[in-house]
Amino acid sequence: MYFAMNTELGVHMKGGVITERDADLCTIRIRAPAGVISADQIKGIGAIAKKFGNGTVHCTTRQTLEIPHVDHTSLKKIEAALEKNGTKIGSERDEIVNIIACPGIERCKYANINTISLAQKVDAKLFGKEMPVKVRIAISGCPNACTSPMLNEIGVIGRVRPVRLPGQCTGCGTCVQYCKEKAIIIRRGLSELVPEKCVQCGVCVASCPFDLLKAEHSHYLVIVGGRRGRHPLIGKEFLMLNSEEQVIYAIDRIVQWVYRRAWSGRLLSEQMDDLHFDKFRTEISAEMAKKYPSEKPENLP
Repeated sequence: MYFAMNTELGVHMKGGVITERDADLCTIRIRAPAGVISADQIKGIGAIAKKFGNGTVHCTTRQTLEIPHVDHTSLKKIEAALEKNGTKIGSERDEIVNIIACPGIERCKYANINTISLAQKVDAKLFGKEMPVKVRIAISGCPNACTSPMLNEIGVIGRVRPVRLPGQCTGCGTCVQYCKEKAIIIRRGLSELVPEKCVQCGVCVASCPFDLLKAEHSHYLVIVGGRRGRHPLIGKEFLMLNSEEQVIYAIDRIVQWVYRRAWSGRLLSEQMDDLHFDKFRTEISAEMAKKYPSEKPENLP
């Protein structure tokens, strides 16, 4: 396990309190797991922004809201108001910041997993933990990757592995038309999957008018060590997992690994080799195989 100091710091030291160019003013970032805020909470935030800010609210790239231009003398009052509204101050520094997610299977026709539920569970367990580096977690329901999970310190992508069932394929080419990866071809009047091109998005499964394509393996791909910014870098594939429980456990273990071994002052993406990521991946794969013997994770190269 990893431990953080329990010292209670003033509100001005919280990660969600961001000093502006005018050092007498602050921007207050609000915690919003998976970007979900109720209509009543939105109304409350509007009232708080009028009272303590300049009446505007800024939507961030991490699915949170910010109240700009708050006078530094009002920090305790705005903290209390946000607490009462159920929208606590968020995070921005070297800690686990707001976990983001796409709409998932609740609303998106392309999604393969319940992203909102997963993000909220991860948030409840890990949000705000102090870390040697900033840790951003993004969850996407499919390989379209709308939340850019591969460009975050920890990313999760919902995928399905398609398989063609025995049956009278007419070679109509509908699946070929819908596959953006050109991973399906028509050979001798039958559809044929090209596995090395398939990104396991599952679009072909939904497209077949004769219901001959099925999802053989629904799973979560976990990625570690990505980054955005001026020099973006795609993270490294970690494990393919079979359940939400496994994903939460794996993310917790990744966070422990980063907390114990990473150095401050460098992005996680710059330390992956120094932290022996490949060895860690092998260790966690073996650990999870023992913990979940009926759902062994797949170790990725």
